[in-house]
Amino acid sequence: MVKELRPALTLLVLLTLIAGLAYPFAVTGLAGIAFPWQANGSLIEKDGHVIGSALIGQTFTGRGYFWGRPSATAVAPYDAANSGGSNLAPSAKALAEAVAERDAALRAAHPEESGPVPADLLTTSASGLDPHITPAAAMWQIKRVAMARHIPMDQVRTLVMDHVEGRELGVLGEPRVNVLRLNLVLDERWPMR
Repeated sequence: MVKELRPALTLLVLLTLIAGLAYPFAVTGLAGIAFPWQANGSLIEKDGHVIGSALIGQTFTGRGYFWGRPSATAVAPYDAANSGGSNLAPSAKALAEAVAERDAALRAAHPEESGPVPADLLTTSASGLDPHITPAAAMWQIKRVAMARHIPMDQVRTLVMDHVEGRELGVLGEPRVNVLRLNLVLDERWPMR
């Protein structure tokens, strides 16, 4: 039995060292060299302080800000330690009620908008952390943001269009707008009064 156990334990130790230590350290080191910003969490700084990550949404509720997707994380919105969706089926009554509540709240905040509310403003993402909204969702909010900041709508529309991120490699994903980055530029150009 010892004769068969020794090669097995040797292989276990060897593979643990390779796959459990050497490979992760090599990949982490290479990522830190080749992609330092991404490897360190894609952190966004303002005035020398980290204010968020380009990869994790934040709650914006002020009328002068663009609002992101709702978050379904367990403890608090956009809680990266509790990432996850609501796991409600499309037929779930709780999902229909949540969407109806969000729809009513958005319509109350946007009385001038008569068209349908973009779906990404009504539903959560699978992770509950999505920092992006569709260009349509950003455009739907332009009038509210422009009125709150006392700036022309066409300037806000241009700002949104300038912040639309295209598909990765031209084919992966959908066009999107990073809400945190967009709101930071809004504050830089037209601070809230």
